[in-house]
Amino acid sequence: MDFLRWLFDAQIPVAGSSLLLREVIGNVFGLLSALGGMRRKLWAWPVGIVGNLLLLTVFLGSFFGGADAANLLGQAGRQIMFIAVAVYGWRQWRASAQPDGHAITPRWAPTRARIGLVAGMFLGTVAITPLFRMLGSYEPVWADAWTFVGSLLATIGMAKGWVEFWLIWVAVDVVGVPLLFSAGYYATAFMYLFYGIFTLIGFFVWMRARETKPRVDVLLPDPTLR
Repeated sequence: MDFLRWLFDAQIPVAGSSLLLREVIGNVFGLLSALGGMRRKLWAWPVGIVGNLLLLTVFLGSFFGGADAANLLGQAGRQIMFIAVAVYGWRQWRASAQPDGHAITPRWAPTRARIGLVAGMFLGTVAITPLFRMLGSYEPVWADAWTFVGSLLATIGMAKGWVEFWLIWVAVDVVGVPLLFSAGYYATAFMYLFYGIFTLIGFFVWMRARETKPRVDVLLPDPTLR
């Protein structure tokens, strides 16, 4: 109990301000999970769950002792979503274990799935924004909804082994970084900024490792031979 009280109260002084220790630790676990995901390692999922649990307490700031902290309900909700989808992804990757030690072989998403991902990003944001506004999420609420919907789609794409999921993360980071800075979650904002670069690298790593059709050489008969 003393450890939990220390973890919830501990802060790191930075340039006249302070960062919550659990926000920093949660993002470190998130980074480790992303590294594991890029290497297609099964342990990426449980490591990510630990980070999600810590960040959940951060984004529900006013519920965990921070009376003046902004509640980012989209960010908090996506931590719960991450945990649920992580269980699904963990099972998917474990069932798809490869002989080379990787948990999954990357592949391009089908055309219909790509259309669904793009439509889902915009329609989901439009649908969820009024709900988050009603619940009191931080402005601009549409940005909070965008990061929530994008994170959901990206995590599902990762579970399925679709290369495009990295590009969805880029779209999430472009909106999420300014939102987090404005809300005062500096540790997570800087981590998202780093993620933006990392996700581009991950995209090219997965693209090179994607599933390809085996080459088939067809030998034609030599017309000079009778």
